[in-house]
Amino acid sequence: MRGWWREMAQLVLPVPCAGCGSGRVQLCEGCGEELWGGAPCRVRPSPEPVGLPAVHAAAAYADAVRAVLLAHKERGALGLAAPLGVALAGAVRAAVGPYGGGAGPLLLVPVPSARRVVRARGHDATRRIALAAARELRRTGTAARALPVLRQRGAVADQSGLGARQRLANLAGALEVVPGAERLLGGGRAVLVDDLMTTGASLVEAARALSAARANGGGRFVRLSAAVVASSSVSFEINRN
Repeated sequence: MRGWWREMAQLVLPVPCAGCGSGRVQLCEGCGEELWGGAPCRVRPSPEPVGLPAVHAAAAYADAVRAVLLAHKERGALGLAAPLGVALAGAVRAAVGPYGGGAGPLLLVPVPSARRVVRARGHDATRRIALAAARELRRTGTAARALPVLRQRGAVADQSGLGARQRLANLAGALEVVPGAERLLGGGRAVLVDDLMTTGASLVEAARALSAARANGGGRFVRLSAAVVASSSVSFEINRN
């Protein structure tokens, strides 16, 4: 209900740009250019954790990009899911390369947020962006679908304030594939997706859970990759060097 009300209010009430606060549109042309105007790049956190798949990001987590992500995730600006989905779709294309998914569609598997976080926000931000990215990929000729098959086994500690090693330890074994979903993962190429990468701990755990599920189903992933809307500026610099 809260999500429905937010979406209706955004259609009726004029809102300033989520990126820069100017104008009477939810995302101005300049901030949109910051979000999806650059070429998605391979990014690596420092230190790079063992088990992290190759990650591509659409933009650096700074300035307008940071403001837009926070507006969507924390302040319920649900209309921003579409432009964020465009950015994520670009990162997915970069992650899978020029030959796409091969046999079957691209399967965008969102990294799940904690249940308490989803309840507090009133929506699942990453899942919403994954759905938007899949629509954008289909619109531009790439077969794709969002496949939210990961879930948390139980409660984990709040990640804020934890260092890279602490986050890895906190999330170790925290995710699993929903029982019975293993067969769905065999129908295409899986790409892990998230709105933001910081230490990479969430993507490491998500990759472990997906690989375990596929192995239990008698198969394996080919070049499991990941795509995010944004990553830290440092992760881009490390990649260039």
